[in-house]
Amino acid sequence: MAKMRIEGSFVALITPFNADGRVDFGAFRTLLDWQEKSGSSAVLIMGSTGEVSMLSAEERRQIVAETAKMKTGRMKFFYGCTGNKTETTIENVRFAAANGADGAILAAPSYICAPEADIEGFFAEVADAVSLPLGIYNNPPRVKSDLHWDQLLRLFRHPNYVILKESTTRVGQVAQVLAAKPDCAVMCCDSPNLGLVVPTMSLGGHGTANMTGNLDPEGMARLSAPWQGWTEAEQFRQTYLRLLPLLHYTYSAINPVAVKSLMKAVGLPAGDLRRPLRNLEGEALARGVEVVRRLGLDQKYGWRLPPALRPAAE
Repeated sequence: MAKMRIEGSFVALITPFNADGRVDFGAFRTLLDWQEKSGSSAVLIMGSTGEVSMLSAEERRQIVAETAKMKTGRMKFFYGCTGNKTETTIENVRFAAANGADGAILAAPSYICAPEADIEGFFAEVADAVSLPLGIYNNPPRVKSDLHWDQLLRLFRHPNYVILKESTTRVGQVAQVLAAKPDCAVMCCDSPNLGLVVPTMSLGGHGTANMTGNLDPEGMARLSAPWQGWTEAEQFRQTYLRLLPLLHYTYSAINPVAVKSLMKAVGLPAGDLRRPLRNLEGEALARGVEVVRRLGLDQKYGWRLPPALRPAAE
């Protein structure tokens, strides 16, 4: 059976909260509908952008069960299913599969800083135990473990692994993976500081797994289109250079502080961050609003910028 293939913009969605701090499923529906209409190919629910480490086990199950009901079939729904150990991760993936998920994204369990050989074994054991398309998030800045391309290529021989999201700073790693032509979609984090977006797309990458799509999903869909020729390459160049200020802003604070703070400021149904994280305020937030204004995103999406955060010149 052919593997699932996702190309384009894979948006790591925030988790919206009500004023009382509970998960806001009405807001989830609004955001998911917007992503779908804006050209996103897939969403990751409960990744680090979704504040997954601050969700209870019951909340995680509820989010899977309720958001999966919102699928229309035009956009893939993946869920962050990494647990604190292998057995919990397998349970999470099986729950997601039983409740209608299209797939799951896995990272190394946090904090344990396990040797890479053990993490390769973790990914293999989970894949053997479940029946769901899976993605690997190689994210050493968050979890310390850093898989080598040889390990990744071995794992992508498994029929369940369909996506690689790279968050290293090594262009050579991405090149080695793409040169081997594994049967998977190779994507990268959209952080401009990691610097992987340009080389990944130019070497034949299949898209970006991004968080900036929470603010400009149409722009990220254009940016993430695989290159078939000069037309896509030129579209990418223009879009990337235009969106650089927004990309830098979304990574100006630990994920998802800047993204979620700016979403709330422009009127998107995001809610507040969970403590100990706090929303940006003052000049830090005003810089993001200015980026939105300069890019014309408020006019494009019909947002009304708060007067108190508009630049003094206005």
